[in-house]
Amino acid sequence: MKNRGFYMDLLRMLGFLPRNLSLYKLAFLPKSALQKNASGIQINNERLEYLGDAVLDSIVAHYLFMRFPEGDEGLMSKLRARIVKRKTLDYLAVKINIPAMIDPAFSPVNSSKHIYGNALEALVGAIYLDRGYKTSRKFLEKKILKKHIDLVQLVQKDPDHKSRIIEWAQKNRVEIIFESKEEHQSGVKSPSFVSSINLNNEKKGTGRGGSKKEAEQQAAKVALKSIQSV
Repeated sequence: MKNRGFYMDLLRMLGFLPRNLSLYKLAFLPKSALQKNASGIQINNERLEYLGDAVLDSIVAHYLFMRFPEGDEGLMSKLRARIVKRKTLDYLAVKINIPAMIDPAFSPVNSSKHIYGNALEALVGAIYLDRGYKTSRKFLEKKILKKHIDLVQLVQKDPDHKSRIIEWAQKNRVEIIFESKEEHQSGVKSPSFVSSINLNNEKKGTGRGGSKKEAEQQAAKVALKSIQSV
């Protein structure tokens, strides 16, 4: 009966049929449980946590890559770091009801304060071993990323003008194209760059800088002022 209750709770959490229950039970068993198997070896969710951490990084990277077709490596790396940081994982674990799956004796008061975030990573590791990468990605995107991560808010925390204009364009379903070119002026050794931003084929901002990145930032700043004044 106890197994059936665990299975039903897990089914509601995952949204698909789990196959290997022992993997999921292990995912919710923190190091502080001090449990041992028949051979006297301590068992806990640390190995699953290690695996889940790698799978989570990969899935979040893919999700951001697809959501930000014009996003550069810097933007996507910063957003990924914010999503997978321990504080965010603890928050997401609570959102999908992981605390209810862990014995109250191992609550953050008595164990590591990141016990829930660690269990979320271990859960991802368990899903990967039980059902593979495709199901892991579907679970994370549907149950967590799309439901509990506000990308607009994450980007707005960043003073990066390019990041903000890209997210605005995504949110409003506007096509955004950056065009940059290098300029050489007589008597000046270092080249300068000119960048422009087109929104739905209409030029909304132009910027200049000593590097392509700087020029794009200036162009994005002008474009943001343009759309905010409409």
